[in-house]
Amino acid sequence: MNARAYALVTAAYWGFTLTDGALRMLVLLHFHDRGLTAIQLAFLFLLYEFCGIVTNLFGGWLASSKGLKITLTSGLFLQILSLVLLSLLNPAWGLSLSIAYIMGTQALSGIAKDLTKMSSKSAVRVLLPTDTAEAQSGLFKWVAVLTGSKNALKGVGFFLGGLLLTTLGFQWSLWSMAIALGGIFLVIKFGLTGDLGRSKQKTKFKELFSKTREINILSAARFFLFASRDVWFVVGLPVFLSSVFHWSHSVTGAFMAVWVIGYGIVQASAPKLLRKKEAVSQTAHSTLIWGFLLLLVSGLLALGVQNSFHLVPTILGGLLVFGIVFAMNSALHSYLILAYSDADKAALNVGFYYMANAGGRLFGTLLSGLIYAWAGLAACLWVSTACVFLAVILTIPLTRKSPLSSS
Repeated sequence: MNARAYALVTAAYWGFTLTDGALRMLVLLHFHDRGLTAIQLAFLFLLYEFCGIVTNLFGGWLASSKGLKITLTSGLFLQILSLVLLSLLNPAWGLSLSIAYIMGTQALSGIAKDLTKMSSKSAVRVLLPTDTAEAQSGLFKWVAVLTGSKNALKGVGFFLGGLLLTTLGFQWSLWSMAIALGGIFLVIKFGLTGDLGRSKQKTKFKELFSKTREINILSAARFFLFASRDVWFVVGLPVFLSSVFHWSHSVTGAFMAVWVIGYGIVQASAPKLLRKKEAVSQTAHSTLIWGFLLLLVSGLLALGVQNSFHLVPTILGGLLVFGIVFAMNSALHSYLILAYSDADKAALNVGFYYMANAGGRLFGTLLSGLIYAWAGLAACLWVSTACVFLAVILTIPLTRKSPLSSS
């Protein structure tokens, strides 16, 4: 394993993730203050998620053709550009123009996020060998560490966004993040060398859609898994906490931060919690079991909120349990996609897989605003339960073949 390259890629991913989480909370809280409705807030993030779909598809092809350094530095640069452009928003503009402008900056941020994520996760597969059971176990460990730490830092970013908005204000918060990310961009630009992840053979365009059975199934399941989270997480929950519980920006941001940090810690710990050697050979079966457990948790949470059963402990405690079980599902999925991929095709397959991930987030984001506006948080949680059910059903065929036999 090239420890230096892994450290550089991880540092870039961490730095980007902090700004991504902070930006999400800044936009959500700032424009909620300015009077935007739940549906309007959801629309702010639609291009962010849609661009992620396209970026993951073509970004994997670009990385396979040109190398992961190109896609990683491009992602960092576009995030800096997005932050600077958003800081130029004029409060005097009308509502329609303001929403269109914000959606445009978020589109850039969506492209940036998925270029960076695809590059970082593909790099793990490229840098680590997977020719033995022990190596497969190491792959599970390092994927979980990278993904889990990213999610924990995204939670810190949520808290940072609320804090920056309170202390520095909207514009200065964006400028400070752009400057910090500029430093990381320079480190990667001049510190990462070689054609990391570049395929030895020319990548044909048709290979973007030519996937194995396992990758297609896992991608479809990933779509519904992440829709099940974002249908209540993106708009419904923070608006509910602010408008129903009357929480302040800092408290709302802190809770969202704690949830995502805890989610990330569990995800990073997944190999240990699953006794990683046993989990590697039975990962598909473990995914199915954890999927059914998530279905149970989601259904009970929706039932409790619908009947207003001790709302504060039900929502806070229920979402804590949901986060733990969801994190285990996500960690298992993240490992499987790399276990099913050859090193030369890792970027292509990861890009395709996270295209489905972005599609699920887009679907969940849109529904989050619409369903919350029409029927409230309980309805968001029932739709979440339905999405979990579909994700579980889709993973059943994966239990017929072990990752080791296809990698």
